Amino acid sequence: MRRVLMAAAVLGLGVSAVMAQQEVAVQQQNLMKSQGRSMYGVLNKMVKGDTPFDKAAADAALKALADDVAKIPTVFTTNPKEDVKDATFGASQKIWQNKADFDAKVPPVTKAIADAKFTDAASLKVAYDAIQAKCTGCHDDFRVKLK
Repeated sequence: MRRVLMAAAVLGLGVSAVMAQQEVAVQQQNLMKSQGRSMYGVLNKMVKGDTPFDKAAADAALKALADDVAKIPTVFTTNPKEDVKDATFGASQKIWQNKADFDAKVPPVTKAIADAKFTDAASLKVAYDAIQAKCTGCHDDFRVKLK
């Protein structure tokens, strides 16, 4: 009986650890998706002319983006060692192999967002391109395509 209880406890701890790993991966993915909604769901659509320029909406998207970017070093503290099930992209293990380099990518993005000044779609495109250029470096180095 004692062995059965011990085995059940070990199994329970293992399941809890896997669930915790998945929660971390989901939290990381949700943060990146939130940034994507700001960049591509709002700003990029204005830049491409798919939606009309709306200064208030662009300002709100940049604020949300700035808030999310500031969370990156904290949210990516723990290595979940597994990806979100059925995800298209995941976090590269390079993040935790060189966390200092990963964290160093955040301030340039934060600065590009803070420097974003625009009054119309044309000037928004300039700001958008500057932010996108800073985001791409991190994506190229620390994101992996899963599907």
